[in-house]
Amino acid sequence: MNNQHSKHLLLLLLATLFISTSGALGRYIDMPIPVIIWWRSIIAAILLYAFCRYKKINLKIKSKKEIALSIISALFLATHWITYFYALKLSNVAIGMLSLFIYPIITAFLEPLFIKVKFDAIYILLGVMVLIGIYILAPEFNLESTHVKGILYGLASALFYALRNIISKQLVTNNNGTSIMLYQIGIISIVLSPVLFFMDTSGISTQFPYVIILAVVTTAVGHTMLVNSLKHFTVSTASIISSTQPILGIVIAFFFLNEIPTWNTFFGGLIILSTVVIESIRSKKT
Repeated sequence: MNNQHSKHLLLLLLATLFISTSGALGRYIDMPIPVIIWWRSIIAAILLYAFCRYKKINLKIKSKKEIALSIISALFLATHWITYFYALKLSNVAIGMLSLFIYPIITAFLEPLFIKVKFDAIYILLGVMVLIGIYILAPEFNLESTHVKGILYGLASALFYALRNIISKQLVTNNNGTSIMLYQIGIISIVLSPVLFFMDTSGISTQFPYVIILAVVTTAVGHTMLVNSLKHFTVSTASIISSTQPILGIVIAFFFLNEIPTWNTFFGGLIILSTVVIESIRSKKT
């Protein structure tokens, strides 16, 4: 049992590594954000469809309720990606990623309302820790500050991400995680397709290599692995463990974008990410 837990935890951490590339890529790619998300989704959808056909994964959705949940979760995922990328553009990778990672605590509070999961009082403590970390990231609340705007977009993104993951947890019970991800990004591709007619898409000629990495490594591989991990962890546990993303994202941004975090970022991030250690130890005991 411990070996199985360690295996699933390792796969979740690997998914986290792949997804953490989104910070540097989201800040670096120079195109309108909805256009980036469309390209990200359509390329990943084509890749996942080919994979599903190769593996003969059943793509049939079993009920009208699951169709509705797939559409809603896709819209939440699209909104999460768009607001997250605005957070990255307005601030930097460190602040954008760290502010997003209040989503594990939002998840912990929302999950019992949607799924038969008992609320654990420890999440109140973890929530307070995250809020303190967020406060240290932006001690001066000034709406004129682009960093504060970035944090607010990050917090909005966290809410939509938490809701998407909770719905995905319900879907993954009766469906393959890869097929769920395929439907979500397929729907996003359709919903965002109108942006191609009124936004500048010419940047794809120079940005294509980075969009490919975002679509394949971050989205098709990383997010699919994350959805599959929901078979083995509660949404709260999976989201808190995956909070190592900002650490990895900050390291990637340091090497590729030359972004150096401030001391506030270090201290606020340390408090936020200490929740990872607490929840990782707790999840292994359960």
